[in-house]
Amino acid sequence: MLRGIAHTAVCVPDVEAAVRWYADVLGLSVLSPPYLMEGEQIERDMAGLVPSPVAVKAAIVGGHDDDDRVLEVIEYPRAPGRARPADAAVTDHGFSHVGLVCDDVDATRADLEAKGVQFLKDGVARVAGLRTAWLRDPWGNVFILMSKRDTSKPYYRQV
Repeated sequence: MLRGIAHTAVCVPDVEAAVRWYADVLGLSVLSPPYLMEGEQIERDMAGLVPSPVAVKAAIVGGHDDDDRVLEVIEYPRAPGRARPADAAVTDHGFSHVGLVCDDVDATRADLEAKGVQFLKDGVARVAGLRTAWLRDPWGNVFILMSKRDTSKPYYRQV
């Protein structure tokens, strides 16, 4: 039986640059620095999904070292992919966005704007007991910042 969601992966063209951005700009902790996986085990795991010889450069960023819910940042150095289309919308089929919980959306947004982060909407919204703001990373991946009204409850139980 499934027990939960472990990670969300974002594919980028340069793992080192992305990890620096997620750490320096978003303030996520680097839980596992970039490392290259190649050889028999990764070949057995991903052959057919990624051209052989399979090589994956990956890193893990998140909030806490003991939490499975993390962001996996991946690059396929031998199989460069395509950039997300500039006109991609959150309504397009497939993964839409990654939710990030923060204590204060207004302060977090102001800090990120000062660092040059591109926000997708003006201001901060209130919805379902949350305060929210939408942003995009330099590689086109969409994130939503969320602060909870009641910090003792999960974000989806704020109403």
